[in-house]
Amino acid sequence: MAKFEKTIVGNFEEVINRLQSEIINSGISMELVEESNYSSGDTNIAVRVYDKYFMRNGNRASLSLTVAGHGNDIFISAIGAGGGQGIIFNFSLGAEEELVDVVRFCVEQMN
Repeated sequence: MAKFEKTIVGNFEEVINRLQSEIINSGISMELVEESNYSSGDTNIAVRVYDKYFMRNGNRASLSLTVAGHGNDIFISAIGAGGGQGIIFNFSLGAEEELVDVVRFCVEQMN
């Protein structure tokens, strides 16, 4: 499992749209599995779950993205999981990290 979290200042909708675009365009087999959105006043929460097939290890890995915004303060959490192979030993060959790095690099470009 891999995780990246960061708090930034920005426009909630612009951040969500940019992350969505970067994640979907990061690979042919990347797909948005499900999404959830919530807002109350100037607080917004978006949850996205993505799935990608990795040919190098024959597995799928998932990326869970949560973005919470209050005004211009935005918290981003990306968690990659499920890229492992085997019952006893979990050899992921970096699949989870690769998914989380897409979010990390996108956020770094926004700052």
